Amino acid sequence: MLYNSEAEVNTAVTAAPANPYLEDFLAPVSTEVTATDLVVTGHIPDFLDGRYLRNGPNPVAEVDPATYHWFTGDGMVHGVALHGGKADWYRNRWVRSAGVRAALGEPATAARNLRAGMQSLGANTNVLAHAGKTLALVEGGVANYELSDELDTVGACDFDGTLSGGYAAHPHRDPRTGELHAVSYSFARGRTVQYSVIDVHGHARRTVDIEVSGSPMMHDFSLTDKYVVLYDLPVTLDPMQVLPEKMPKWMRYPAQLVAQAVVGRVPVPGPIAAMINRNERSAYQLPYAWNPKYPARIGVMPRDTGGNGAEAPVRWFEIEPCYVYHPLNAYSEVRNSHEVLVLDVVRYERMFDRDRRGPGDTAPTLDRWTINLTTGAVTSERRDDRSQEFPRINETLLGSRHRFGYTVGIGGGFVDSGRSKMSSALYKHDYETGSSMIAPLDPELLIGEMSFVPRPAAGSASLSEDDGILMGYGYHRGRDEGQLLLLDAQTCESVATVHLPQRVPMGFHGNWAPQD
Repeated sequence: MLYNSEAEVNTAVTAAPANPYLEDFLAPVSTEVTATDLVVTGHIPDFLDGRYLRNGPNPVAEVDPATYHWFTGDGMVHGVALHGGKADWYRNRWVRSAGVRAALGEPATAARNLRAGMQSLGANTNVLAHAGKTLALVEGGVANYELSDELDTVGACDFDGTLSGGYAAHPHRDPRTGELHAVSYSFARGRTVQYSVIDVHGHARRTVDIEVSGSPMMHDFSLTDKYVVLYDLPVTLDPMQVLPEKMPKWMRYPAQLVAQAVVGRVPVPGPIAAMINRNERSAYQLPYAWNPKYPARIGVMPRDTGGNGAEAPVRWFEIEPCYVYHPLNAYSEVRNSHEVLVLDVVRYERMFDRDRRGPGDTAPTLDRWTINLTTGAVTSERRDDRSQEFPRINETLLGSRHRFGYTVGIGGGFVDSGRSKMSSALYKHDYETGSSMIAPLDPELLIGEMSFVPRPAAGSASLSEDDGILMGYGYHRGRDEGQLLLLDAQTCESVATVHLPQRVPMGFHGNWAPQD
């Protein structure tokens, strides 16, 4: 027996075929499970004391495959607790947005926190621990949620009333201070995005408004020890998709003109924003699309400029049209008396152009932009043309020069519009030698994002950058089994496998949450 099942909650989830984001490794699961005494193959390092958590979209009820967008599924967090060389438990729980509660037949919450953001979607993109709390994160002005240590939903999160209007899916923790830095976007902010710093107590100590060209989807950003780097790229709000579905025909054309002129261009007044946030109806379409008229730019802002709520000075550098979800890392250095900014990113030629249900327009590649901050020149370089995503590094080096990066190779599935089965690989990139390694994984194994957990300095003889464990969920097709994988980050070979009671969909982002 692989586990002891303590509790299960079922709901009917059915999805017709013909949407690659609802099939195979991405297909949702229909059951919440609590399992203990998990079987482990190999040896879990003793220094791993905490929880591995990963978030992702998992519709709680039937969705229309013709219009369902991968990024809009109800949030589900999967977690495994490790302690003393054992896997104590596995849990998966839907983030209890209003729509999820209704679908599960659960009572609504007594009070709604409308300051936290829009209520129409559950936080489905990232999950991390900060200031003693577990946070399920999303973007675009949608409310984020606090979870218990056992992944039950506590409530919407606005950082104890210090940050309103939603947060970001990709905050970056400064390895020196422990603070979370983030860039948040929402059509309600008009032509601005917000840079914020959440202190170690879980409060926003600083917010800065940054003017951009319109209303872009700004999924992530880069943080160095000196700069905040923004990616203002041509995936922008499509105002036609934010109009109510039920509207008299005679009102639709005037409403379209108003939407095109106003939505995403000027800040939404507080009372109207509260009305938008109050809407609890789940929406499974994404109102962002490729906009060839929108300029592609990289913004560079010194971290120590701009006061609370004030607009900050940003230098903008034009680049070729493209889209970036995830930077691998960024840093600056001096070369021949010139300050140079290095940006390693996963780059797409375009996004949400032909494929309006997910990121399947073009295969992502690993690129490097180099910006000469002295002369203003920008150069680009293709580091690896294989399809890959979910870049991670040893984050104790975030914002400074790195040697190694880890990415997940993705083939088939949504990359080729579902014409073939998805395949995956794990690449380890060496930026010093220019070489890369392919992890020796079972061909039947599919993997998602792999997080880097550094070995504690006291237990390491080498203290090298890649001395640690790569950790993430996988699905073994041959065994029809979900797994938590622990790999040696130096060799990419297996250290341990935790066998799970159900498949874990590919999902999005996860993090190791060490025991305090």
